[in-house]
Amino acid sequence: MSAFQGTKMNPSKFHKSQIKFLVFLIPMAVFMALPIVFIFFHAFKPIDELFAYPPRFFVEKPTLQNFTDLFGQANATGVPMSRYLFNSIVITLIVVFLTILISTMAGYALSKKEFKSKKIIFEINTIALMFVPAAVSIPRYLLIEEMGLINNFLVHIVPLLAMPIGLFLVKQFIDQIPDELIEAAKLDGASDFQIFLRIIVPLVKPAIATVAILSFQLVWNSTESSTLYVNDEGLKTFAFYMTTLTSTAGNSVAGQGLAAAASLIMFIPNLIIFIILQSQVMNTMAHSGIK
Repeated sequence: MSAFQGTKMNPSKFHKSQIKFLVFLIPMAVFMALPIVFIFFHAFKPIDELFAYPPRFFVEKPTLQNFTDLFGQANATGVPMSRYLFNSIVITLIVVFLTILISTMAGYALSKKEFKSKKIIFEINTIALMFVPAAVSIPRYLLIEEMGLINNFLVHIVPLLAMPIGLFLVKQFIDQIPDELIEAAKLDGASDFQIFLRIIVPLVKPAIATVAILSFQLVWNSTESSTLYVNDEGLKTFAFYMTTLTSTAGNSVAGQGLAAAASLIMFIPNLIIFIILQSQVMNTMAHSGIK
């Protein structure tokens, strides 16, 4: 039985055979983009257009008033919005860096090193992929309380350092690096750290970029730690503040502009990072599942 041969689309070379794919993909892309476009227009609508009936999809007289009101409300809470933003930036940078470091080093060890219980450790990591965060909320809370991290800045960082999907992707990517390349480096006198830094890391840059994006999205949009583990308002994150603000303001028609502005502010960093690293992500997804 012959294997199925797929057709690969080449963006730089158009062929008539691609039309059947474009007829399906273009409407789907437009449909998926509509909510984002709607939020974008909604964020710039003045108050009179928010109350317009029938509602309009496009904005006629764009304004920054919703963003001005959003920052004004943040300053009226006692804790400036800059504090929430500072917390989120620091937490995100630390978690992304440490997640990349842990995932790449652990992936290298599980892929190219031989030690006892190696397969068991990887199987445990794979099983962890099946659990959603809500399923382990109570055990995680008890563990964090036992560690003394309640109402501590580190509670935003420590629980997010273990990223099973990151380890899985990096390990699968490193599996494709020939063992002969590493053996040759050892014969030249390279240490494990030199092999990791000069051979492994450059060759798995697409996987590292993917882990960076996934980790950034997880941390930047996370409200769990601020909701469950932190009482001090000055330790909470930007995502938590925006979520709290939009959940109250968004209940009214006038507040929908504020909610859209807050959603846009939270969404833009994710979009920018994905646009910059999207080619690396596609490369990783294409090579990590099949050896």
